[in-house]
Amino acid sequence: MKSPFSALRRALAQVALPALLVPSLLAAAELETKPADAFFAKFAPVKAPPVTGLLLREGDRLAICGDSITEQKMYSRIMETYLTVCVPQLKVTVRQYGWSGEVAEGFLHRMTNDCLRFHPTIATTCYGMNDHRYRAYDEANGRWYVANQTAIVRAFKTAGARVVLGSAGCVGKIPGWVQSASGTVEDLNLNLCLLRNLDIQIAEKEKVRFADVFWPMFVAGFNARQQYGADYAIAGKDGVHPGWAGHLFMARAFLKAFGLNGAIGTITVDLAGKQPKATATTGHVVKAVALGAIMIESHRYPFCATGVPDKDNSMRSAMTLMPFNPELNRFLLVAKRGKAARYQVTWGDTTKSYSAAQLARGVNLAEDFAVNPFSEAFKRVDEAVAAKQNYETQQIKGAFHGNEGKADMEKTAASTEAKRQPLADAVAAAFVPVTHTIRIEAE
Repeated sequence: MKSPFSALRRALAQVALPALLVPSLLAAAELETKPADAFFAKFAPVKAPPVTGLLLREGDRLAICGDSITEQKMYSRIMETYLTVCVPQLKVTVRQYGWSGEVAEGFLHRMTNDCLRFHPTIATTCYGMNDHRYRAYDEANGRWYVANQTAIVRAFKTAGARVVLGSAGCVGKIPGWVQSASGTVEDLNLNLCLLRNLDIQIAEKEKVRFADVFWPMFVAGFNARQQYGADYAIAGKDGVHPGWAGHLFMARAFLKAFGLNGAIGTITVDLAGKQPKATATTGHVVKAVALGAIMIESHRYPFCATGVPDKDNSMRSAMTLMPFNPELNRFLLVAKRGKAARYQVTWGDTTKSYSAAQLARGVNLAEDFAVNPFSEAFKRVDEAVAAKQNYETQQIKGAFHGNEGKADMEKTAASTEAKRQPLADAVAAAFVPVTHTIRIEAE
């Protein structure tokens, strides 16, 4: 294994800092559409580059890298569970590398030893929260950030990995545990917005993907407070570490940056005649049709999220603030040529009523049925992902950077991999086909 600082030295040596996209240069940049409220008046978010095509490849090894927000193992868990059950045909495997308090420079120092040794083929990064130092923007700090972010991207590219460069999220209040914090909450978010703009500049220069965490999350936080009350904290109760609502925004940013189209499956039913006829798209097989009930065996799951719609620790709440299900989670039922005006659709223990016109256009079962026949199987996969990712934190922070790793790094890597492998196998074993029935009855 090469020196853990070899990637750092090579990458920094190649960095030629671009002209920074400071406020005086923003006049020439196309900006995101902003809400009209005065709350957004000082913000100038550069328009994020469009996503074109699928970045993921079959058999990819994904490294999810970031600071304590990544180490929360929430957005990383959402991503891994999604990739496991929603797009299993891609056979993507995942490791998370979150480290609390980390800045981009810190990851750059450890990425060869901790990450590149496992030969990732694709990586996501989410730095900027600690890098912005919880204060107003200054040029010197911006240049330091750009140098390290650029070096990380180039080190991954040199190692043969594709990169999704993610921005940091937003802050909701001045964190009390940061003694050096200064300025207002607006000052901090203006700084984070500028670092986001710099990330876009780096991504375009280095020809890698960009994941916009900051701007959708920042706008949603404002909208949520208007809709659900002032206590709704998209950035988390401490102002920095989100709950499940904020983490779903983060996961969505990266999943969209991968170029995923969200088509989980479509069940098409012809209601004309005495006996309905049904077909299914790839990943789902119609096993039987009888008396208005369609039995299906599914080898792909929709993403299953529960929770109350008005709480910041609920993924279902986040789904009311953004189009997660239309964009990334479409499990459609299309029922055509119905003679009745309305039909009842029963899926699992839940029944909902739809007009014949709604069914003909198609309804998204993943959006309408929070608890459904996939819920238990989904939970088992998600719990296996959580157990594996929890060990990955122990493996890197506890073993690699503890006494064991200091004594013999290669032996530590081998021994901890032997412990991690059964946890990875358990994720794969938990993902099994689900047989379920959709019943359609005229009202």
